[in-house]
Amino acid sequence: MFDFIRKHTKVTMALLFLLIVPSFVLFGLDGYNRSSEKGVAVAKVDGKEIIQSDWDRAHQNEVDRLRTSMPTLDAKLLDSPQARYATLERLVRDRVIAAAADKFKFTTSDQRLARELQQSPEIAALRRPDGTLDMERYRQLLSSQGMTPEMFEANVRADLSRRQVLAGVGASGFSSAPAADMALNAYFEKREIQVARFNTADLAAKLNPTDAELEQFYKANEKLFQAPEQANIEYVLLDVDAVKKNISVNEADLKTYYEQNAQRLSGAEERRASHILITSPKTASAAEREKAKAKAEELLAVVKKAPDTFADVARNNSQDPGSAPNGGDLDFFARGAMVKPFEDAAFSMKKGDLSAVVESDFGYHLIKLTDVKAPKQRSFEEMRTELEADLKKQQAQKKFSETAEAFTNGVYEQSDSLKPMAERLKLEVISAANVTRQPVAGAKGVLANPKFLNALFAPDAIENKRNTEAVEVAPSQLASGRIVQYTPARTQPFAEVKDVVRQRWLAQRGAEAARKEGAAKLAAWKAAPASAALSETLLVSREQTQKLPAQIVDAALRADASALPAFAGVDLGAQGYAIVKIGKVVPRDAPLEATAKQERDQYTQWWTSAENLAYYNGLKERFKSEILVSKPSTGKLNTEEAVTQ
Repeated sequence: MFDFIRKHTKVTMALLFLLIVPSFVLFGLDGYNRSSEKGVAVAKVDGKEIIQSDWDRAHQNEVDRLRTSMPTLDAKLLDSPQARYATLERLVRDRVIAAAADKFKFTTSDQRLARELQQSPEIAALRRPDGTLDMERYRQLLSSQGMTPEMFEANVRADLSRRQVLAGVGASGFSSAPAADMALNAYFEKREIQVARFNTADLAAKLNPTDAELEQFYKANEKLFQAPEQANIEYVLLDVDAVKKNISVNEADLKTYYEQNAQRLSGAEERRASHILITSPKTASAAEREKAKAKAEELLAVVKKAPDTFADVARNNSQDPGSAPNGGDLDFFARGAMVKPFEDAAFSMKKGDLSAVVESDFGYHLIKLTDVKAPKQRSFEEMRTELEADLKKQQAQKKFSETAEAFTNGVYEQSDSLKPMAERLKLEVISAANVTRQPVAGAKGVLANPKFLNALFAPDAIENKRNTEAVEVAPSQLASGRIVQYTPARTQPFAEVKDVVRQRWLAQRGAEAARKEGAAKLAAWKAAPASAALSETLLVSREQTQKLPAQIVDAALRADASALPAFAGVDLGAQGYAIVKIGKVVPRDAPLEATAKQERDQYTQWWTSAENLAYYNGLKERFKSEILVSKPSTGKLNTEEAVTQ
């Protein structure tokens, strides 16, 4: 069918025109959009579906947010099935909370909204020296995020309404001191224990399987000995850097850009000031603040009468230990280095000026501007390389969307090869061998991107060796690939994997033998405790594990200690088996009162979090929330894999 479309493009376009235009006439553009946007449902909340595109969009927003805040974060972690599923769970949670807020008719008053906006640090940074909001900068900030002030304020109002759903539970959480102490003392108590280990490796060393046993194990577990499907591929990557390589900047544009930006690119103006600080933190009482301000006013009167004495007054009176010994000198600083009230005052003064009393979160300042260092404007030739790189980058970013459209169309229209499109856009066709459906350890870039690999190993791409669609593998990065040679998954012959089969057989049989021997010893030692052959006594707690496996420590602390000595068996999985003898319970050392209070507060937070979770789970049931896709496995290895790797 696709070959017919490619060979008869004009006929196909005419047929599509005849089919599509009537649909617009009958249903309208909105109806068509609603129909096209309908996707596969991945979850349901309160009878409303969350579709695949909602999930994709929410995950992309989460990825963008994390990449912005943590640029060095491994991209593979962000695109893993587990990370995507976590995004879906958060999306469901948001929908459940929104449904509850709507059902309970929670609203946010204009006063509460205004208070929230006033407390926002981003908005506070947009205020002028007189305290009024710079509405133009406010609109620009929101516009860069695709919002109007009305949209932003509506979102904040809705968010505040939703917070009320869990606020009642969170604000009312409490626990009594006796209950907290009882739980904490039990949690932090210590126990004297002895341990006996039955290690898989030790018991496996005593086993000697026959070829017949190995072949039988191989046939029963063929899936363990499969070579994954592999492919030799070609791919092309389009990003801003690739577009930039094909851009040349003419001399006239370069000189114009220099004239417009020379001052900005040359550097920021710096100022040098001295100050006298009378400290009074923001948390101080009104009376204390007023007293500090009065002291600053007195010193201002002194230095106004004798400006040359500023340094001496600073040495004797300033409460800034860093600058006072130097006569209050703060050396040169640029914008952004000082708190805003101080900066606004310093950059509004002329050299030699003395400020009025300036209030900040630290207290009250007297500022004397001692020098101004204007940035040295560099010549055009000095800045040529920097200007050219900057201008190329800007032009490449503007041209990227246009090139991306050509890239997307090119990989589809000539789907049997990447070379024509690569030659047209001057991109490199890159080859890679032995690529698998799942990213291999150490893979980077495109070859570590699950979305790209899924497209590459799609049935049509495998069977017909066609180009994949253009896949967004990162912000402003598109990739398309095609399979050159494909090798399907296969079970490796016994002769090739005999050594691996032997290792897995020994791991499984060794673990079984360890469990069997350990269980037998446990029964015997419970019947005759004096016969137990155990290690030296260890004192363990959740804080002092003595480097024992977590399962052993947990079993020792959970065991019923009402009748001592007590024995507990611990299945260590691939590592074997252990027996723990609990000989004595040691109460934890009484904490200091300050520590005890901190621990009780922490316990109250844990308890409140548990109540919050229980309430949320109740809301999930009430609003019939349901995730319709399978939760990805955590990737834990089975017994044989854990031992042999």
